[in-house]
Amino acid sequence: MPGDIQTTSGSKFYISTTAAASTVDDVAGFEALTFTEVEEIEDLGNIGDVSTEVTGAAIGDSRIRKAKGARNAGTMNIICFDTVPLDAGQTALIAAEKTYDNYAFKIEFPPPLTGTAEIQYFRGLVMSNELRLGTNDNIRRRAYNIGVNSAVTIDPATPGVLMARGEGGSTTTTPQQKREPAAATA
Repeated sequence: MPGDIQTTSGSKFYISTTAAASTVDDVAGFEALTFTEVEEIEDLGNIGDVSTEVTGAAIGDSRIRKAKGARNAGTMNIICFDTVPLDAGQTALIAAEKTYDNYAFKIEFPPPLTGTAEIQYFRGLVMSNELRLGTNDNIRRRAYNIGVNSAVTIDPATPGVLMARGEGGSTTTTPQQKREPAAATA
């Protein structure tokens, strides 16, 4: 039986208050940073690895052969309401867009009915700050594109259980998990 579906409702998005070094790539490194919440978000966009399609044409059967190339975690398009004044998080996104620095980002998903909240971290560049005006009856919005420059690190926020998705999408465990005794066999 499949599990329960989840919504994005109640999720929160944060930007680090300072640029993030390229060595920040695990839960401990991300948790050592200070984050500011970006408020009035309408849409969190997409994030996650997509492999580049590598192709070549075989002459004998006129078929294209495909392979997986480098992974790209994407460009996350964040849509916020254009409030006056802007919240501290949107102000930080605007300031980050004016630099060439990578910042750390954190997404907090609310806990499902059973279980704990999930937190995801990544590094990226704020690539744009666009004001979307629309028509007469539209709410003004701001669009921020964040070019993701790292793997997405997942912290399920469960004490003693930390998992991180590596570059290849595999899940790794912490040394604490490896030390736990195995179940006895009968």
